[in-house]
Amino acid sequence: MIVNAGYKISIRQQCDLLEISRSGLYYKPVKEKEENLRIMRIMDEHYINHPTEGVLRVRDMLLAMGFVVNQKRVRRLLRLMGLMAIYPKKNLSKLGLKKYIHPYLLKGLDINRPNQVWAIDITYIPMKNGFMYLTAIIDVYSRYIVGWGLSNTLEAEASLSVLKQAIKDHGKPETINSDQGSQFTCEQWIEYLKKNDVKISMDGKGRAIDNIFIERFWRSLKYDYVYLHPASDGLELYKGIMEHINYYNNELHHQGIGHRIPVDLYRLVA
Repeated sequence: MIVNAGYKISIRQQCDLLEISRSGLYYKPVKEKEENLRIMRIMDEHYINHPTEGVLRVRDMLLAMGFVVNQKRVRRLLRLMGLMAIYPKKNLSKLGLKKYIHPYLLKGLDINRPNQVWAIDITYIPMKNGFMYLTAIIDVYSRYIVGWGLSNTLEAEASLSVLKQAIKDHGKPETINSDQGSQFTCEQWIEYLKKNDVKISMDGKGRAIDNIFIERFWRSLKYDYVYLHPASDGLELYKGIMEHINYYNNELHHQGIGHRIPVDLYRLVA
């Protein structure tokens, strides 16, 4: 059980207050050796600032900091963090099936209304004694976060669950953009989108900048909350992320949309 003993109400009561299912709170943080967690935390922040640097440069950075690492170890940890797919590499093991890869549709596209384009991504979330993965979907026009979810797995079902809930809450987008990770280049994901008549757009291989809108949200989330207040358990992390997203959606004056608040632009359709 992941609920901290310091909480004074039951799991059921906490779930009722948060309006989430009980099963979601039993996802435990993924465990890893303490030194590896320190390395992963450093690599996570490095990726936010240098998303195109490869394994060798990351290894050299860690060596300069005094860590005893080799290329194989760095590659394993990047893969565990879900970052391996953003680095160009032949025969990339985490790249999805080639037949499910779709072209990038956003280049030159005039994005001028809510629910025209959504972008989905998964990011590594460091915690005090482990880590979890966060999936989020952003409406590109308004920068409004239409859906999100925590998991301790990178399986496609976790991302698909977030998408289904977002569509249930907000209606379907015309287009959804993702990277070429295995979660988004599998039959389950592709068939669901085709069934719902949603256009599929994917970043070019090794091009993290193609999904820049959600990358900017990750930066905000991590520097304003995750790095400052590493969570002890899944419930604490859920509550903290929920509070940050509520602030981001409903109070933050976003520079990318003329210092307007995301919810004000999204309300044009919601």
